[in-house]
Amino acid sequence: MTIVGKEAIKKILGNVPYTAELYWLFRQNGKPISRFSLHQLEKNLPNIIEQVKTLRETAQPGKKVFIFATLHYWIEHATLLGLALASQGHDVTLAYLPFSEWRSPINRFDLRRQNIYAKRLLTKTEPFLKAVSFLSKRKPYVALNSELEEMVRQISVFDSQYTEQIEEIDINSDLYKLRYRRNRDAAQTILGWLKADRPDVVIVPNGTIMELGVCYNVSRSLKIPTTTYEFSDQRNRFWIAQNAEVMRQNTHGLWEARKEVVLNNDQMDRVKSLMAARHSASLWENFSRMWQGTPTEGGEKIRQSLGLDNRPIVLLATNVLGDSLTLGRQVFTKSMAEWIERTVQYFVPRNDTQLVIRVHPGEILTRGVSIVDIIHNLMPELPEHIHLIKPKEKVNTYDLMEIADLGLVYTTTVGLEMAMSGIPVIVVGNTHYRNLGFTLDPDSYVSYYKLLGSMLEDPTQYRMSKEKIDLAWKYAYHFFFDFPRPFPWHLVHMWEDYREKDLMHVFTNEGIEEYGDSFKYLVGEKLDWNKIHFDP
Repeated sequence: MTIVGKEAIKKILGNVPYTAELYWLFRQNGKPISRFSLHQLEKNLPNIIEQVKTLRETAQPGKKVFIFATLHYWIEHATLLGLALASQGHDVTLAYLPFSEWRSPINRFDLRRQNIYAKRLLTKTEPFLKAVSFLSKRKPYVALNSELEEMVRQISVFDSQYTEQIEEIDINSDLYKLRYRRNRDAAQTILGWLKADRPDVVIVPNGTIMELGVCYNVSRSLKIPTTTYEFSDQRNRFWIAQNAEVMRQNTHGLWEARKEVVLNNDQMDRVKSLMAARHSASLWENFSRMWQGTPTEGGEKIRQSLGLDNRPIVLLATNVLGDSLTLGRQVFTKSMAEWIERTVQYFVPRNDTQLVIRVHPGEILTRGVSIVDIIHNLMPELPEHIHLIKPKEKVNTYDLMEIADLGLVYTTTVGLEMAMSGIPVIVVGNTHYRNLGFTLDPDSYVSYYKLLGSMLEDPTQYRMSKEKIDLAWKYAYHFFFDFPRPFPWHLVHMWEDYREKDLMHVFTNEGIEEYGDSFKYLVGEKLDWNKIHFDP
């Protein structure tokens, strides 16, 4: 039978009651569908449940907690998190949507098979965790108000940008329509449930894109305390935000608590060691990735290889288009691509200056439009004083920083690192280190062009003072080492982490000393940076 024929049959059977469920029971013998596997959770669940039983015997009654997840990896993580909270006495509901991925439609027959598979497995968490499939169990229909309708549209745009890694979205595209349907359906279901069964706190990973972002926004519209969390490249750490999208990386509370405190020698040595690893393209401590693919060779060598002379050098470092850390980060630009185009146009007649555009190396792994294409569409032949460094070119960004006189960035962390190197940096997007005292932060194209003109006229006037450089180093320390809070189970290494640190380990006196506050913050205890102990 052809694939088209199978899909047609599944489409028909998907609307016939119990066909998918019976097929899963008798033909698949209850096994997972390859695209939606909770195998590791199933393998570890008996051990987890036994530990929950033991820990709960001495736990005090806690809060009414609602956790939402979709996609198999987030469902596994949310289940482990929910059972951990249940072991501490909390009344936990885990609501989920059993989608295998977010990009493509799925026929109802396969979706129902995934649903019954997840339900059968998650039933084993009872009575400690109440698992609810939002595919099959819904509260009465609730209409969305205009604000929530607009929220659904905005998140569907973000989803499309993130998936296709582009900024210009066609709302008539199949992808946008898919994301809009799923997000709107999720909004109505979540709104109905939270109104009828109001929890003390909602916990949702990410909180910006897909149904995860929908849940965050619906919960906040009802003024329910809401915690979002995400993982970076550090093991044993996570980002956490209360009543905010964690991907916004709002560090202002942390910075207000620590900006007046001078780093000691050990702290300075630690951040210097991290920066050295980033420069040399090597791993460091609990970080799981390298930031460069090419070791540093030195500024003068890169100057020679690119044919750069003694004219001032402006380094423009890009983000990857559609990266989650760029979504909705406009301050005065329509998009990052528009800003890059207008900046290139500004520099075309400025042959008294050299513009070096470093396209993010991460574009090698992307599927969307490249910044290279955007620039070439704008100007197929660049003038001699504008240099384009493509993603695959063996160029270390830190060598470029060594010879740069001025930096231009949207939201990339390279802007912070340039400031740490004493390079004056203009920050255009709404990133976490904007307006903290060590960058230049225009709020309109008028002020941007005026600032650029003034800096190119007399670069010496904008040299960074030692105080501002020290400020950037101090901020970097707190961003990399204090903003990520201790957490035992990283999403990517979840079950490896769990084998090393199971519930009985995490909730010993030693484990509570390390992780206890993070679990309290998840369920709504105020994260007050003034009261958090920082390593000396």
